[in-house]
Amino acid sequence: MLNTICAISTPYGTGGIAVIRVSGPEAVSIVDSLFVGRTSLADAQPNTIHFGRIQRDGETLDQVLCSVFRAPHSFTGDDTVEIACHGSLYIQQTLLLWLIDAGARMAQAGEFTRRAFLNGKMDLTQAEAVADLIASQSKAEKDLALSQLRGSVSNELASLRERLLHFTSLIELELDFADHEELEFADRSELNELAAEIERKLQALLTSFRTGNAIRNGIPVAIIGAPNVGKSTLLNALLGEQRAIVSDIQGTTRDTIEDTILIDGILFRLIDTAGLRATDDTLENLGIARSRQAARNAQILISVSAPVSNHPNSVADSTLLEPILDFTPTATVLNVLNKSDLAPNFDDPKFIKICALNGDIAPLKQALVRVAKESFRTSAVMLSNARHYEAVSRAHEAIIRVQQGLSQGLSGELLSLDLQDCLSALGEVTGQITNTEVLTNIFSKFCIGK
Repeated sequence: MLNTICAISTPYGTGGIAVIRVSGPEAVSIVDSLFVGRTSLADAQPNTIHFGRIQRDGETLDQVLCSVFRAPHSFTGDDTVEIACHGSLYIQQTLLLWLIDAGARMAQAGEFTRRAFLNGKMDLTQAEAVADLIASQSKAEKDLALSQLRGSVSNELASLRERLLHFTSLIELELDFADHEELEFADRSELNELAAEIERKLQALLTSFRTGNAIRNGIPVAIIGAPNVGKSTLLNALLGEQRAIVSDIQGTTRDTIEDTILIDGILFRLIDTAGLRATDDTLENLGIARSRQAARNAQILISVSAPVSNHPNSVADSTLLEPILDFTPTATVLNVLNKSDLAPNFDDPKFIKICALNGDIAPLKQALVRVAKESFRTSAVMLSNARHYEAVSRAHEAIIRVQQGLSQGLSGELLSLDLQDCLSALGEVTGQITNTEVLTNIFSKFCIGK
């Protein structure tokens, strides 16, 4: 039997108000047993708010507002009451105890959203988007989570799965008439076209994961360049604090330094690297090796140069940067001339002129935002969840096997196995095919009260 659950849905602590959510078959009657208002909650119309007080055995706990939602038109799909009380920790905890005494039980982490999924209010990708939305730290991350909550990923996969399911059913029908080998219900040429289309769309989703993952964790930006061009000064200027040690001594930075910054609602993960030069210093060479690796994993490279001494209109040679650029063909390179105050007449449109020491870095910030937004526009639908990526990868491998099987003229029985593998993998993403262990793992990461 389905229990009625309750939990505090606002952050723990004292505040102006707190919201306690109660959901389940007895939600209205349990809250109504403690609620004293102008009308009984049992008689309340759905989607209405009622003012009253919480009272038990003649003791008034607080004045509250109770929002009443009736199944199936609620977040969970069950009868739900949300109680807005004053944010005293004593009031919150006492109200929870009274609700439990009246027949409710404490909700587990993510149990409200899990019930919404089980009641068909949302699929699994949308349920996971709820957690991502709560945890979002930037506008871009919020927008991505909201897009997935609205069904961008699930709608795309559902469309592909539905069309593939139609062909799978026709091939299964062929197997039912195995004694009549001449019968073919599924047009192989049409199936080949569909498989090619699905392969392209799945590949696009897999490619989008790099951007989607960067939105969640911060777009990796490596600051690279020769020693003493002002990389650490630039990092400090971007962060607005003295995060990295700045010195005129070459080789001061011997390891990568990472931190994050929010610019125009976009989260960037900045990586300051050791200066690139030829050296016999073992420790410095280790730092340079790490710098190269960090740069190869970055999506944006800030290649910092500075005016050459006694030649203010020239910049240092960038030969040492070329091996890195060769290994990062998909990264966007921003060529930056730092210490531009020493080269007032330098005029090369390839470079973004800044002076990190004076805090004159606005042109670089604008360029970072522009590049980030351009990458966001490359895909209308983006994957950002590792579980989704793994399942879509298996679906992609299966559909490639279908294409290969069609080109080799394999029997419907063998094609059916690969089609079922593809359907199963796509179903795992949206939760059409799942198991209790997977659900428990997903929803255990939610906060209690959601």
